[in-house]
Amino acid sequence: MKSSGYTRSMIENPKIAFLGAGNMAEALVAGIVKGKLSKPECVLATDISPARLEILKDRYQIQVGAQNLDAVLWADVIILCVKPQVINDVLTEIQSSLSEKQLVISVAAGVSITRIQDKIGQTIPLVRAMPNTPAVIQEGVTALAGCRDLPSEQLYVAQKLFESVGQVVVVDETLMDAVTGLSGSGPAYVYLAIEALIDGGVRAGLPRNIAHVLAVQTVLGAAKMVRDTNEHPAVLKDRVTSPGGTTIAGLQRLEEGGLRATLIDAVEAATNRSSELG
Repeated sequence: MKSSGYTRSMIENPKIAFLGAGNMAEALVAGIVKGKLSKPECVLATDISPARLEILKDRYQIQVGAQNLDAVLWADVIILCVKPQVINDVLTEIQSSLSEKQLVISVAAGVSITRIQDKIGQTIPLVRAMPNTPAVIQEGVTALAGCRDLPSEQLYVAQKLFESVGQVVVVDETLMDAVTGLSGSGPAYVYLAIEALIDGGVRAGLPRNIAHVLAVQTVLGAAKMVRDTNEHPAVLKDRVTSPGGTTIAGLQRLEEGGLRATLIDAVEAATNRSSELG
């Protein structure tokens, strides 16, 4: 990965323009402002909804505007938070104003780096990002893929921005569909498991509100155990499983029901669907 002549001021206090002010844009704005990665006056958002812009302005004291072109001319970093079906129109609008000294980050699902580069028609430092929805509470995970010859300083900028809303991994773009199948769609799999655990508790006689607390905290605590101990999930599972006890009885039923295989198949199915949509 090559280096470049970008100044430290651009890295440490970049002017960031969000084109699109939806939920993911707000999550990033909140993370950037709270994490002091850039001053509120150095963050600008545009959107077709004036009401949406007023919400972001009131909550985070950032700049807002209606003109994408003005935002691009002003910014060091441009984050494309628009829907995939309108990204071509946005790129057509801004392409003549982009500079190779800027960084463009796209969170448009399924839109490849090549497609964006072809539409822009010039070589611009470009990063494709795949965050997931827990980013809205700063507990997300984002996969980043950079264009060929992306300057190391620019990848660093992208990593720092998305670390403000959770963890970051850097992958080859060919793996983005698999990222979508696992972490992009994964929260829905976990929500379904939590719902089932709650219903199981109710079936066993627990009040629903108690079952809710028990299930949610159990999943949260188990996830933190895997993350913080760095132990393999199988090792932690075995520590809970006593010979002839309650846990092994429950695990046997899960294996009989094909939970493990079904989750693997779910990731594969979502990965294939992401590839089809792309």
